[in-house]
Amino acid sequence: MLWDVFCRVIDNHGDLGVCWRLSADLVARGEQVRLWVDDASALRWMAPQGCPGVEVHEWPEAWPAESTVEPGDVVVEAFGCNPPDAFVARMQRPCPPVWINLEYLSAEDYVERSHQLMSPVFSGVGAGLKKWFFYPGFTTRTGGLLREPDLLPRRADFDRVAWLARHATAPLPSEQVVSLFCYRPAPVSELLAQLSTPTLLLVTPGIATELVNATLPAQIQAEQTRSSGLVRVHALPHFSQREFDALLWSCDVNFVRGEDSFVRAQWAGVPMVWNIYPQDDGVHAGKLDAFLRRYTAGANPATAEAMRRCWHWWNGLGALPAGALATSGWREIASTWQQSLVRQPDLTTQLLAFVQTRRTA
Repeated sequence: MLWDVFCRVIDNHGDLGVCWRLSADLVARGEQVRLWVDDASALRWMAPQGCPGVEVHEWPEAWPAESTVEPGDVVVEAFGCNPPDAFVARMQRPCPPVWINLEYLSAEDYVERSHQLMSPVFSGVGAGLKKWFFYPGFTTRTGGLLREPDLLPRRADFDRVAWLARHATAPLPSEQVVSLFCYRPAPVSELLAQLSTPTLLLVTPGIATELVNATLPAQIQAEQTRSSGLVRVHALPHFSQREFDALLWSCDVNFVRGEDSFVRAQWAGVPMVWNIYPQDDGVHAGKLDAFLRRYTAGANPATAEAMRRCWHWWNGLGALPAGALATSGWREIASTWQQSLVRQPDLTTQLLAFVQTRRTA
């Protein structure tokens, strides 16, 4: 089938990261994809080799009304980004494409109730068409998570020592390895001050590097290492998505943000701290706790509480309690969680099956 995937880059690159992974995974399973995006610049480092079978097209601010682009078999609007009216108008045909609204990831209860619900379009150029909500999630009553068929075999065969030597800097025998990818409100200066274990901190480009540089007496540039107390800070270059996965596999703890890196950290199966996208109305706090309840279910209560308080601190929802950065008890939680996710069908598999049922209905 031919898939049209629409993506808008709002203020970060996570939306494009999700859409590119989905597009590439669809193509790997025999589909064809046109990815329509308003800012594809990040693909220069996110996917420098491209992907045969994924056509990247500009989504212009003003879609030409006279456009003759014929919609494919499936139209995916990522995160409610609303395809152009002129495109939707051409979806009005005897056998219209299956129209999917791929929603944001959440562990909240409403996801199970809303997954695969149909929303009829009553007005505008799309009147009479049907749109289907598809929710990623963490339970069998959701759409699952993106997981390419070769992801876990690659993870199992991964050589951490060789990757670190090739792409970063070799950790000292006493050091833990920690990756840092965060939003601007994150308390990075406090993190650097409170780390009580010798640490090799691998810092991603952009906001994380800016926040670290605001704390260190001298700035670090890409692929430079600088010491600060117990912490050796190493600045990373931009990585492709596959190399970013490998970065997460290389670390003992991963500080991740948003949706794409958050999901990949779960597949890494090592302790993580999630910097959720902050929202003005504060609803992100509820989303954070909804995930923590699922993630730590069955864990030692004291360990689960320490993790909750650490994640709250990292997201500006509380103070940092003593010992909150001691993550030794978190590894079992991360491994158990990863194993539970493996038992669920992945998002692309479920999406393909759902589209087939709608095409034959």
